[in-house]
Amino acid sequence: MAENDQSTQEQQNPQFAIQRVYLKDASFEAPNSPKVFTQQWKPEINLDMNSATATLDEGVFEVVLTLTVTAKNDEDTAFLVEVQQAGIFTITGLADAELHHTLGAFCPSILFPYAREAIDNMVNKGSFPALMLSPVNFDALYAQQMQQQAQAASEEAPQH
Repeated sequence: MAENDQSTQEQQNPQFAIQRVYLKDASFEAPNSPKVFTQQWKPEINLDMNSATATLDEGVFEVVLTLTVTAKNDEDTAFLVEVQQAGIFTITGLADAELHHTLGAFCPSILFPYAREAIDNMVNKGSFPALMLSPVNFDALYAQQMQQQAQAASEEAPQH
């Protein structure tokens, strides 16, 4: 009986564990080299981010954070870097809304420093100045995304 009580208690307590963090995909392009190295360096940096989640097993999820950085110098693309930083997470005992928030904000915030380092390394190996991306507030981005989805849903709802 004590064993049954313990398993019930474990199911109710939230559990979170990082099983693995890994680089899933990475690419670097410098389409206008070597010309770009002869110009004065005044880059315009653009960062695009996206995350995706896949269920691997009950309570086991893969989260993939995709960062795409484009640097333009005098209208020419100096470099383009894309990194898919992934992690496998065990998450149990959370309500659906908490689980959604954990997968949409908390897990990407864990993956971001790894992706940022991978991007910086590739940019340096491409002979460009270091590129340390600013920290990202994934909780704020998640809240903004939820607000946009709610607004879109209310606009699609039939008006009576």
